[in-house]
Parts: sequence; C-alpha cells; structure tokens
Amino acid sequence: MKSGIVALVAAIAVALTPACRAQSPLTGNWLGTLSAGGAELHMVLHVATAKDGALTATLDSVDQGANGIPVTAIALKDGKLNMTIDAVHGTYEGTVNKQATEIDGTWTQAHPMQLNFKRAAAPMAAKPAAPSEIDGTWLGALDLGAMKLRIVFKIANTADGLTAQLQSPDQSPAWIPATSVSRKDSLLTIALKPLNAVFEGTIAADRATIDGTFTQAGNPMKLRLECVKDQAVLERRRPQNPVKPYPYREEEVTYASKGAGATLAGTLTIPQGKGPFPAVLLIVGSGPHDRDESLMGHKPFLVLSDYLTRKGIAVLRADKRGIGKSTGTYATATTAGFADDAEAGVAFLRTRAEIDPRRIGLIGHSEGGVIAPIVAVQDPAVAFIVLMAGTGVPGDQIIVEQGRLIAEAAGESREKAAAGVVKEREVLDLVEKEKDNAALEKQLRAKLAGEVPEAAIAAQIAAVTSPWFRYFLTYDPASSLRKVTCPVLVLNGEKDLQVPPAQNLPAIRKALEEGGNKHFEIVELPGLNHLFQNAKTGSPAEYGEIEETIAPVALDKMASWILKH
Repeated sequence: MKSGIVALVAAIAVALTPACRAQSPLTGNWLGTLSAGGAELHMVLHVATAKDGALTATLDSVDQGANGIPVTAIALKDGKLNMTIDAVHGTYEGTVNKQATEIDGTWTQAHPMQLNFKRAAAPMAAKPAAPSEIDGTWLGALDLGAMKLRIVFKIANTADGLTAQLQSPDQSPAWIPATSVSRKDSLLTIALKPLNAVFEGTIAADRATIDGTFTQAGNPMKLRLECVKDQAVLERRRPQNPVKPYPYREEEVTYASKGAGATLAGTLTIPQGKGPFPAVLLIVGSGPHDRDESLMGHKPFLVLSDYLTRKGIAVLRADKRGIGKSTGTYATATTAGFADDAEAGVAFLRTRAEIDPRRIGLIGHSEGGVIAPIVAVQDPAVAFIVLMAGTGVPGDQIIVEQGRLIAEAAGESREKAAAGVVKEREVLDLVEKEKDNAALEKQLRAKLAGEVPEAAIAAQIAAVTSPWFRYFLTYDPASSLRKVTCPVLVLNGEKDLQVPPAQNLPAIRKALEEGGNKHFEIVELPGLNHLFQNAKTGSPAEYGEIEETIAPVALDKMASWILKH
C-alpha cells in the first residue's frame, strides 16, 4: 500500500544516470524546468539504451528531492517522444529536434504544463594519475525514516584532480558523475549540481571512514561512508530467488483486458505432468509493479510462483497495465480497473488445456488483497481466494494508521506521530469532501502553505487528486467481502505496519461472517512484516536489508491450504 498522502514526493534519494550507449539519439542526460503553480521545478531526465535497443529512463525533480523516479514507458518514433511515469501519474509528449539537443513538449499531471528539455553536457574523460590515499569505493546509507537508502561513491585521483561517481544500488546499478570534488586536509566536498546535492565529510585519520552530511534540496542528512575492499558487500543477497533450469514449464503469455483496451503480458508456470492442474492468478499491490512485484531488490511473486508451481499448482503473474510489457494506461486506473484486469487473467487461464477450470483461484497481496474479493464477486466461478495483507477498512483509515505506526517505528515520539496523524487526517478530509479538483487545489495550497516547500505543493496536490487515490481513499473492502462465497484464506504478518493486523483482521472477519461465509480461515503470522519477511520492527526501512523474500511458513501455509481446498 502507499505510505502517506504525498506518494508523489519521494523521500530524499539520489538520482542515477545510466551509462551512455550510442544506439539512440536520446541516450544521456536532459535538463528542464517545469512551471507549476508559480514555482519552478528543475527536472533531470536520464535516458539509457538497453542491449536490445529498448529505451529506459529515470526522472529527477531536483527541488523536491524526488529523484530516481522510474519512467514506466518511453518511446521515440519519428522525432516524437512519449513517456509514462506511473509512480507520479504523469505523462510527457515532446518533439526532439534534428540535432537531438532539445525536446519541446508538454508534461501532464492532473493538467498540462509546458516542459522543454536541453541536453546536458557530457563529462570529459579524466586523465589517470597516481592513486590518492582515499581512492576506492565508499559505502554508506541515508536514513530516510521509512527506509534506508544505500549510497556508494567511487573516488579516483586524476591529472586534473579528484573525481567521484555516485550510485544508489537499491535503486539502480547506474552511476552519476560528480560535478566537482575538493579536499582540504581532512575535509572532503563532493558536489552534484544537477541534483542540487553536496556531500561534505571529514576523513578519519586511518582513512577507513568519512563522516559527514549529504544535503539535497536544502535537506541535510547524516552520512557515514566506510571504505569497501570487497565489492561483494554491495550486492544484496536474495537466496530464495529461483535459479534456472526450473523443474517445470515457463511460458511468456499475453491476453486482453478488453475494458481497459490493454494487452497484459505475463508469465505462466505449469507443473510437470499431464494435468489438468489447479491454478492461481497472482495480483500485485499498489504502485507500478511488474509481474514479480519487484521492490527493494526483492521479487516476491517470482519466489511465490516458483514455490507453488513446484507443489503442483500452475501460476499466472502479469505486469500491470502500462507497466513492463503490458500495454494500456496506468495513470488513470483505479482499484476497480485493476480488478477488471485480474478478471481477464482468470478468463485466460480457463482457455488453457493444462488448467482445471473448476480449480482456479486468486492470491492478492496488499491492494491485490482488496482486488481479489472484487473479482470473486464479479466471477462466482472463482474457486478460492488468498488475501496476503489485504485490507478490511477504507483507505483513509489505512493511510492514517500506517503513517502513525511507521513514524513511531522510525523513532518519532507518540506525541509527534499523533500530531502528524491530525494533520494528515485534515488533508484527507479535504480530499474526501471536495470533489472538484480546481477548488480542492486552492484549499490544499492554503492548508499546506508554510508546512511544505512551495516547490512540492503542486506535486502533492497532483498525487492526492489522482483517480487511483480518490477511489482508494473511500472504497470499503467490506462491501465485497460480505458477498464472497468461495473459501478464503486471510494472512497477515504480526509486524505489518502498512496493513496493521489489529485494524484489519477483525474487520475482515466481521464482513465474512455478516455475509454468511463458513469457509474462511484467518491467520496472523508471528514476526512477519508486510512483505511476509521475518522482521525486527516491521518498518519498511528493513525490507531491503532482510535477505529473506517470503518466510517459508507463509509459503507453506498458502500451498497446503490451496491443495486442501
């Protein structure tokens, strides 16, 4: 689920510049300025070309500190550039000049705004020189409250002086060069002007650490760098990721979601043997997820599908509309639209000879756990559903409670977290009461003035007025749960701070009982977080640090329950 009302404005992070490849004239870095409600937002677009020739990109909103925003889809045809940025519900259409030095176009996020880009100058190759005493790789982590973001600097001495490159391995393997590097005795300064960022630190006498401050968009954060000798420490271990060859058949598939006018792309895994087999459709949570529900270096649905298929259950998982290889528009979709996409997946499974059409069920995680009951009501032939951290109360209640719990887990006092809840509730009340976006924008500007940087207000308004957010805010999942007649397995982690069990499990039980469903089981799994990992606190800050992707107890419970039913 999304955490907090300002989903658009990401925590301060480090932008990444993919390495240049010559296959596309767009490859490289582009600078632009967006006028939003009287404020100017400096944007940096980073474009790379993959080995297969496909374009990939990330976008930075420097003044907001919202950097490394993934561009969901990017295409260049006949000089026309089109981009979809689902994480912020935005689109861009532009024209590239013949010299490929400028892009004139329009950014649309709730309403259209002019945004022109100019190509940034490429850094000149540095001449090598004898290594300095701080040459090497330095690793640290920014504490962003809800998460910890690893930062890596590579420092090298050249004939022209010290140089540095920066990487955020939890976001991307790409590197971005520093604008300047200076050292005076033990004081080191690394500037990254396009990011409006600078690191200032003190080099320890033993040259093993550099303690300092990373400041971006005026926001200072402590950053301690340690010299890394073994590059392997930069890699996150994910021991549960399956390794090919698999002991089952894997097939790339596509199918239509007619209501959305989209073609969904996915992976179907089929157990060994003749079949027909029971099958499940996996439904990802909120956000622009791919078929593996990839996040923080984990691929939960890859691990889950592998486990279930080895147990004799066929599995279909798909990229969301407009994400990965799926077509369609993500930015305007709501939970109801994603339910239609899931229903199309079930219909596709029924066309396969290897699948028993009487034994097709759903597993939904987070928002997917809200979608699964909707689909089961729309399609009574669905045999069963599994809700992994599904909600039982409306979205506004979820957002407020998760915000409080995550703030406390990050070290805030109960009093400060409670004060944050009051402010957030006030904003949500405005969003719920005012249906006209223009009128709501005026009210929110007045409400946020002085509390949120001016450059960030327009972005926050666009986030809370998006179709997805408005739908999620008021939709009550109990309305569908009361109508579900098939068997239901409800799983929640005891340490889930995003969909708290104390808030949601009683509500889910009540709704199922009110509907007369006699075939459900509700299990709260001790020690597990929102991703069903064994966790210390349950904070999202731990997700990437934990090597485990899904706890075996959760995997076994789902497989055994499905085979039983």
